[in-house]
Amino acid sequence: MYIPDAFRETNLEILHKVIRENSFATLVANCGATMFASHLPLMLDSGRGRHGTLIGHMARANPQWQDFRSAAEVMAIFHGPHAYISPSWYPTEPAVPTWNYVAVHAYGTPKLIEDRGELKHLLKQLVQIYEGGFEKPWQLDLPKKFEETMIDMIVGFEIPIARLEGKFKLNQNRSSADRRAVIKILAQSRDPVAREIAVLMAARTLSE
Repeated sequence: MYIPDAFRETNLEILHKVIRENSFATLVANCGATMFASHLPLMLDSGRGRHGTLIGHMARANPQWQDFRSAAEVMAIFHGPHAYISPSWYPTEPAVPTWNYVAVHAYGTPKLIEDRGELKHLLKQLVQIYEGGFEKPWQLDLPKKFEETMIDMIVGFEIPIARLEGKFKLNQNRSSADRRAVIKILAQSRDPVAREIAVLMAARTLSE
């Protein structure tokens, strides 16, 4: 990923926070002579490995997992908040339109999870994470035969993260006055994602 120094984020805690809050990832790999991407949730185990380990599963009918045996590196993309920025918002002229956004790329070599007990534990963790905020969380308590059939239809994997790239493009290349003007407008937006960008920009601008 192209990352100018002003936008580069290397703090592991911050990068992990982005991954957890935006866990529906794009998993990209070379499958033979072509690129292939899958869209799926990935859990982060921050305590395993230098940069953490991603854990997930996909449909067995998805051909992507078969290339995981090749020991080739894959890339998981986590998209954070983003917002269009109009040049009319800057007090400084001239200026051009841009887009503020947060993105984290995680790279590593996948390993298949072939033990059924371990795979079932993975599924329980996923359910706990995504059902945890509900008033009446659904439990992974299925009829035995149905459960076994469903497990047969998926493939589990983990990706020890070999390297992480973080890009926080938040107008750091603009003056403080320009950034504050953008923050004020985004904070009043009807778009909750744009307001998230305002919060991120404010945290970095006010800490200067």
